[in-house]
Amino acid sequence: MSKPKKGSVVVLVGTRKGAFVFRSDARRRSWSVEGPHFAGQNVHHFILDSRDAETLYVATRNDWWGPDVVRSRNWGRTWQRTKGGVRYAKDAKLSVTCIWHVRPGRPSEPGVVYAGVDPAGLFRSEDGGVTWEEVRGLNRHPTRKRWTPGAGGLIVHTIALDPANAQRMYVAISAAGVFRSDDGGRTWQPRNKGTRADFLPNRFPELGQCVHKLALAPGSPDLLYQQNHCGVYRSDSAGESWSDISRGLPSRFGFPIAVHPRQPKTIWVLPLVSAEMRACPQGSLAVYRSTNAGRSWQKQNRGLPVRNAFLTILREAMSTDTCDPAGVYFGTETGQLFYARDEGRQWRLLADFLPPILSVEAAVV
Repeated sequence: MSKPKKGSVVVLVGTRKGAFVFRSDARRRSWSVEGPHFAGQNVHHFILDSRDAETLYVATRNDWWGPDVVRSRNWGRTWQRTKGGVRYAKDAKLSVTCIWHVRPGRPSEPGVVYAGVDPAGLFRSEDGGVTWEEVRGLNRHPTRKRWTPGAGGLIVHTIALDPANAQRMYVAISAAGVFRSDDGGRTWQPRNKGTRADFLPNRFPELGQCVHKLALAPGSPDLLYQQNHCGVYRSDSAGESWSDISRGLPSRFGFPIAVHPRQPKTIWVLPLVSAEMRACPQGSLAVYRSTNAGRSWQKQNRGLPVRNAFLTILREAMSTDTCDPAGVYFGTETGQLFYARDEGRQWRLLADFLPPILSVEAAVV
């Protein structure tokens, strides 16, 4: 795999049978595809490090050899595994079964990479993913006994770094909720005020919510969004409290949420029926966009299948690029990859008959 030309758009797709790379120019009219890399392996997350626009990280799981974070510093020509894996210390009495999410650090911290795992834990590397250590402030949190697994397990599936505050970061845990650190990961506090947990006796607990995906708004570090098991929410206060913005959507349930790269009040969600029926409402695939931070929603389904489309879109399988207008991408559990190069007004099928899609990450290099 060669390095893309400057200005190219790349879409990195992780599936249950490997990783695929789609490329186009800024017009995004025709695409080439490479892969599968790591053929036959689960690729839960596949991401480009924006700090050098060349390093790739892949969260893999092999049925025989287990999970690992694999990296390439030359656009996939060669790959390197970790030294010693991503492992809990012995006193944790836990074993990593899956790596769900990889997050490169800020531009001001070269070499730093984070990983979220199952059973719920946060790990940090300071050497570009070669070796890893636990973030004990979260992994040994005093509330850990109250964390419970969701249908996908007990997982740290979102890691979000405040670009304006080097000490502030967030994780989202299913099912424990959102946690925030203001001291670089040494200590953590739950930040779930106003989000529902309809499956618990107390519908508004301090923690225990099943957040599905968390997103920070570019340019507005105190503005956060989340798609939850029990609704879509916005925080204007860096997670101190949350407002329910589900009104106008066909359901409260869904997995992914994406934010416009330059317009912090523009977001996209993909509603599903419910926890019991994880498919598009009425078998009609539709994306919903808000341009006013969730106060109202517009249905965007032009070009999408609107009949007999009982599809599922998973939490990591939606992304945006930084072109103008922005492109929006999402993949389904049945292997369809859709995109819109005009912020959702007209959708197109980028690829079909892929393995089940677990993650989608778009970038401009």
